[in-house]
Amino acid sequence: MDAGRFPSALFEEVPAGLPVGPAWVTPSISSPVVDAWTGEDLAQVPVADVATAQSALTHAAQLCMAFAKISSAVKKQVVSDCVEGLRRNRHLLEDLLILETGKPRRDCRTEVARTISCWEASVEEVGRNLGELVPVDLQPGGEGMTAWYRRRPLGAVVAIAGFNYPLLLASHKIAPALAVGAPFILKPAPATPLSALWLVSLVRRSLRSAGLDESIAQCLTGGAEVGNALVSDERAAVVSFTGSAAVGHAIAKAAAPRRTVLELGSNAALIVTGSANLDDAVDAVVRGAFYANGQACISIQRIIVTADVAEDFEDRLSEAVQRLAVGDPWDEETQVAALIDSAAGQRVQETLQSARNAGARTVARREAPEAVNARHAGGALIMPELLADVSDDEALWNEEIFAPIAAVRRVGDLDEAFQVANDSRYGLQASIYTADLGEALRAAEELEVGGVVVNQIPGFRSDVMPYGGVRDSGVGREGPRWAMEEYTVTRMVMMRMPSGAEQVGER
Repeated sequence: MDAGRFPSALFEEVPAGLPVGPAWVTPSISSPVVDAWTGEDLAQVPVADVATAQSALTHAAQLCMAFAKISSAVKKQVVSDCVEGLRRNRHLLEDLLILETGKPRRDCRTEVARTISCWEASVEEVGRNLGELVPVDLQPGGEGMTAWYRRRPLGAVVAIAGFNYPLLLASHKIAPALAVGAPFILKPAPATPLSALWLVSLVRRSLRSAGLDESIAQCLTGGAEVGNALVSDERAAVVSFTGSAAVGHAIAKAAAPRRTVLELGSNAALIVTGSANLDDAVDAVVRGAFYANGQACISIQRIIVTADVAEDFEDRLSEAVQRLAVGDPWDEETQVAALIDSAAGQRVQETLQSARNAGARTVARREAPEAVNARHAGGALIMPELLADVSDDEALWNEEIFAPIAAVRRVGDLDEAFQVANDSRYGLQASIYTADLGEALRAAEELEVGGVVVNQIPGFRSDVMPYGGVRDSGVGREGPRWAMEEYTVTRMVMMRMPSGAEQVGER
């Protein structure tokens, strides 16, 4: 590995070990973090065990009541300090994300910018939507009563983030927790712990500057046994998870009846109608199917095109895919690089082969440039490809492939397009390209997803909007304002003054 690429300056203020309780503890076991592009070791990171998880839960539970009482001004100060720390280190964070995730620089730059936006939005939400008066005197028995509700934090938040956007996904979970006054335990994906450890270290410095207990912010590495210990413990009042549907289902069962916020991915559809600007739609596929190396839950996986424009659309797609820049993620021009590891690459190759064996044909494929290292060409690097005639029962069509691969299907009309798009166990976001307002409005009504996007990629997400899906794409909503609602519960206060009581005050 080019040692000069590792942003060691980021970690000058990060203690060794894991932030558990008021200190940083050092478990006896460690594991390597691997450069997703070269496969070389980046660092050794300590690995937590179940006992460490239990200790973290104890610390978090002890702080719930005290942190809930902290003033909005102090919480806002803490979150604002984190914004400044992120801004100061944005370029170093880009470098770290390239190493951890293997995403091209352009995607890592976007992740850092969106992370800062998420924290900025959380600053703005501190102190908002805390409650309101309720007119209980509308019903008999409520005469003379004053009633209101307040939103109170439910308790400790266990935040489990995915590997594909480790800094942003963690931020969408922990920034709102700080904003409402809830201690948190962050568990990053095993492949991408470095950005999470840096982020929690930043939060702890901000807490310390505000005179608060650093144990409010904790971070645990580790595998499934650590995750199970966290989510199954009743001291975890809320579990916020981003990952696969299968793991999300298991978490929901383990955490019941406590609150869960689950973002479980999708196989997002893009519909192209006969009225669409085909150049714009082709550009959407290039931007929306291959960004982040296809490892995004709302990247385009299913392209549904009405038959009247399908042949022309496929021809234009084939030309556009050939122009994709594939290679080193450090290169400013690169659009597609390697998947997170060779195991992911092997899984995708098997999925592709299964689809081909069932009759799928290639519409467009970017061949590997000669400059690409043979290791990547044969392992974690999956070349961008579009296939047609993919069967409904193939994983390439009905599951989340998480790679720079998409399937194209021709349909007779818009009715069939909506039917095909909705015929999925997922429902996170979908988009439609059309110049017809009526078609756009129909999509807004008929697509069974959490977000409908018109004339933009289904991967469009503003960090201030409510974000989440239906069916197997999860439950609950992220976005600072909505996550804060997920982390809190209403507490009603209903008051009637005693008969004859006098109001006493200054005159």
